[in-house]
Amino acid sequence: MTRWKATCAYDGTDLFGWQSQPRGNTVQDYLEERLQDIFSKVVRIHGSGRTDTGVHAKGQVFHFDAVWTHKPSDLLNALRTPLPSSIHIINLKKVSEDFHARFSATKKRYVYNIYEGFALPTESRYSWSSGTRKLDVNSMKEAASYLVGTHDFSAFAAIPRGANGVDPIRELIRLDITKRGSHIRIITEGTGYLYKMVRSIAGALIDVGLGKLTPQDIKQILKSRRRTMKVITAPAKGLFLEKVFY
Repeated sequence: MTRWKATCAYDGTDLFGWQSQPRGNTVQDYLEERLQDIFSKVVRIHGSGRTDTGVHAKGQVFHFDAVWTHKPSDLLNALRTPLPSSIHIINLKKVSEDFHARFSATKKRYVYNIYEGFALPTESRYSWSSGTRKLDVNSMKEAASYLVGTHDFSAFAAIPRGANGVDPIRELIRLDITKRGSHIRIITEGTGYLYKMVRSIAGALIDVGLGKLTPQDIKQILKSRRRTMKVITAPAKGLFLEKVFY
């Protein structure tokens, strides 16, 4: 039995997220169906984490255990075909049996894409467009600086504080705002995230850019440790899981 580590990318627009569910149409469902065809038995995969409906990935990682007596490249090719065009396996390799896609990860990088103006259809599928509104990127950067570090991020989670025994303390190692032309990116790296935390942070920073909130508001919202209507969850289509670090 060999443990295999794979990296995949997907366009989440028409998918129901990563995790398997009864109605299907998830990344996990399609991958496990393909593995079952290859090995003629159920093969479970374990991802580095879940992504919600509509969220994309450039570097999602998963692992599975299976016996394969041919070249790894043959397994990679077999796994790639015939997956839906929205899912692509980037690479596949053997790893030690103690590797775990989720528990061995040290941090993850997410990117939220914003288009300042009216994006073309090919770009609006993967970013939030501001339309006629301009964003104050400097204010967004100031607000982002208050969120870097280890904090209780309950105010930016879509679940009540302490629900299901989840620890709301998380560490954001990086939270940068970059702008090139009409393209604005919110780049975050952290050791772990709460449910919809990145999209909530993105929504709050967008509102800072639009003048609906101030950087000081963000500081106070974080300090409150309570989710309120002031924090809006940004649309899923702008979010990418870009990289998982090990």
